Amino acid sequence: MAWLHAYRRFFVVAWQFLPLLLAYARDRRRYLLFGSPRQVDVETQRRRAGRLLESLLTLGPTFIKLGQLLSTRPDVLPPAYIDELSKLQDEVPPAEWEDARQVLEEELGPVDEAFVEFDRDAISGASLGQVYRAYVDDRLVAVKVRRPDIESLVEADLRVVKFSLPLLLRFVGEARAFSLENLADEFAKTIREEMDYSREAEMLREIRANFENNRRILIPAIIDSHSTGRVLTMEYVGGTKISNTRKLDELEIDRSAVAETLQEAYLQMIIDDGVFHADPHPGNLAVQEDGTIVFYDFGMSGRVDAYVQEKIVDFYVAVANQDTDAILDALIDLGTLSPEADRQVMGDVMELAIADARGEEIEQYRVQQIVSQIENTIYEFPLRLPSNLALVLRVATVVEGVCVTLDPDFDFIETATEYLSEQGYREETAQQYAEEAGQQFWRSAQASIRLPQTADRTLGRLERGDVTINVDVQDPESVFDRLAKRLIYGLLLSVMLVSTSIIFAFRAWEPAVVPALLSLVIVFLLYRSFRGRRKGISAQPQFTRQNLRKRRGE
Repeated sequence: MAWLHAYRRFFVVAWQFLPLLLAYARDRRRYLLFGSPRQVDVETQRRRAGRLLESLLTLGPTFIKLGQLLSTRPDVLPPAYIDELSKLQDEVPPAEWEDARQVLEEELGPVDEAFVEFDRDAISGASLGQVYRAYVDDRLVAVKVRRPDIESLVEADLRVVKFSLPLLLRFVGEARAFSLENLADEFAKTIREEMDYSREAEMLREIRANFENNRRILIPAIIDSHSTGRVLTMEYVGGTKISNTRKLDELEIDRSAVAETLQEAYLQMIIDDGVFHADPHPGNLAVQEDGTIVFYDFGMSGRVDAYVQEKIVDFYVAVANQDTDAILDALIDLGTLSPEADRQVMGDVMELAIADARGEEIEQYRVQQIVSQIENTIYEFPLRLPSNLALVLRVATVVEGVCVTLDPDFDFIETATEYLSEQGYREETAQQYAEEAGQQFWRSAQASIRLPQTADRTLGRLERGDVTINVDVQDPESVFDRLAKRLIYGLLLSVMLVSTSIIFAFRAWEPAVVPALLSLVIVFLLYRSFRGRRKGISAQPQFTRQNLRKRRGE
């Protein structure tokens, strides 16, 4: 029955997405099966992204989560889609109380026995769960309950995604196809993890321990006796929503200080701790009367390994120093930029991004704008982002947006630079550069000693004619294959034309139709081979400041 439900669901999903897929297919080939590509303007992309957003909301919880994940993947979707999907909020009407009661009683026993008091009106509803207020003994708690039967719906939708993927891959290019296959696996893993409240509790405990001595950060404690894989109970901690600036002003809270605290907290999580809260939208952040920041909902959280942490530090230091070469090195090391990319072109992109984002003073610019420019470039080149790095990019942009809401003059770079300096990262990076420069100088000195001997041996072999040269031609775009096809088409066309001429010479009109038709087919194939995308063996995408600004709609 599960497979039957999945098949039914497949047709529902297909009905929602088919118009968009056909439109996208026509962008690649004007007449679906043949024709030149179409250029799509940003406004058209925004309209399509709006329709995609409506489809995701219509299809329910699983696809809402899919949309949120897609909003972190600029290597899969163009910037206009990313902007639209970033508006997708994980808020849906809560399920009926009786359905929630069933889950609670299956996990904890009768509600009246497990809790002293339980408010049956949910205080918030999300795609995978909903939250209630209750009392355990004399302690006010928040109880997060997984939606009833959500497991079967999610598994059915994951089967649909699996069924749909081979079809979807036919509508996209090879680079995007590779990213989509990885995205599907990542999505299945992510949504299953988010449904497991035991994992959320584990992540919450770890992050809470990392901020145990920080009085400016408050993370609710878990009530272990009332927590399972489908129910998560934690202490209830109130506060003012972090985006409610009017109320914060009434409470005389220093919003600039709150923004700085929030930014430093995320720098600590990503750079120092390696485990971070990955859903920092205003609904998951609150501020208490003394300026303490409260974090909620750790269902979406991630880890960063030591290597990625090191490269993120290199990136932040390079941005602070406005060192475009170091920025490119960090992006290549992180896997977000191809080592074969034209560094001169990418350097121009970075310079333009920094120049456009920078204010009157030298360090007043926004990392969000820089990341946005990088994301545009990633999509054009296009590249695959590691899953946790995609989350880090999303966190960086969302957090900076919250900080700017709190303080329009908030300077991310200044805060990040001070944090890196206080933690010794900038000095460590400078020392590392000095050590590398010393090692490079020593290697160069050794090479200069060996060079005369090597040159003498090489010249001797040249003089004796004892030199063999091996050439390995790289042809990733199959240029030679296309040239061979064109030669074959040309030869066949010549044969058909000669045959047609000879048959006509003997006035055999009907037999001449066959080679004549074959000639037309060969002419069409030859035409198509020249009308396809022209790629060379070492072709590189070209960017200029002017066409980059045009892409951005300026």
